[in-house]
Amino acid sequence: MNTRFTFCMIKPDAFKSDTVSDILLEILKAGFKLRGIKITMLTKSKAEQFYDIHKGKEFFDRLTTFMSSGPVMAMVLERDDAVASLRKLIGKTDPAQAEEGTIRRKYGTNTTYNAIHAADSNENAEREWSFFFSKREIY
Repeated sequence: MNTRFTFCMIKPDAFKSDTVSDILLEILKAGFKLRGIKITMLTKSKAEQFYDIHKGKEFFDRLTTFMSSGPVMAMVLERDDAVASLRKLIGKTDPAQAEEGTIRRKYGTNTTYNAIHAADSNENAEREWSFFFSKREIY
C-alpha cells in the first residue's frame, strides 16, 4: 500500500460558495502534488455507490442527495504520509469542532456541507480514487 498517495473530493457547497480555488490552493501550499484531477457531477446512484459504507446510517440519504446536487472535484494527491497529512489539513467532519485554520473550519457550515471529503485510510484512498480514475489517469 502506497502511503504517499491519497484521495480527496471538493464538495458541491464549495462550488456554490465559489471557494474551490481557495481550497485547492491551500492543499497545494501544504505540499501536496496533484496526480489526478477531474470535475464531474455524481448522479444519486453514483453517490450511493461511493458512500456505500454509510448505507443504513441516518445521514445517508441527505449526504447522497447533497453530493449529487452539484459538481465535485475529485483529486489524487501525493505527499509523504499523505492520508494523515491531508486529514490534519482538512480538520474534523464537523466544522464547528475542527481546529482553527483547517479547511473545514474555514469553508464548511455543518457535517454535510463541510467543503471537502478526504480518505481516512490508505485502503480507502485507493478504493475511492479507483471510483473516479483509471490507472492511466494518475500520474
